[in-house]
Amino acid sequence: MEAHNLLETAVTLLADVTIEKTEPEENRIDLVVSSENVVGSIEKLLDTEWGYLASITGLDPSIDDPNLEVLYQICSGPVVLTLRVPVSKEDAFVPTLCDLLPSASFFERELIEMFGIKVPGTPDPSRLFLPDEWPDDVYPLLKSFQTG
Repeated sequence: MEAHNLLETAVTLLADVTIEKTEPEENRIDLVVSSENVVGSIEKLLDTEWGYLASITGLDPSIDDPNLEVLYQICSGPVVLTLRVPVSKEDAFVPTLCDLLPSASFFERELIEMFGIKVPGTPDPSRLFLPDEWPDDVYPLLKSFQTG
């Protein structure tokens, strides 16, 4: 299937839960979905063998922005679909994907450790990168993080 058809298939599959759609560059589409719909969205893509989960990353757009984003990158051939999930900095959480994809655990642990995003149900919330003595409420990838 060529790139355009792959992207249109993904957009059609997720039309009922898409809040916003952007095309940042050729062979890429970003869809904004709610945290309530992200697991179902990825399950639809996996059920149709659309592609594979390449990564889950956190994003703090600005120190003044009240939201963080969780980005789920799903790849199929030459195309990348990013599901963008906005979450409040005050109560940041997303559901676990580990029931669908056990390998999501490492990505989810990074969200917990580096951004303070809660991931209820993730099987192993232990630290991945930071030392044991690191303070519990200090998240080094937030824009508000102070060094030195």
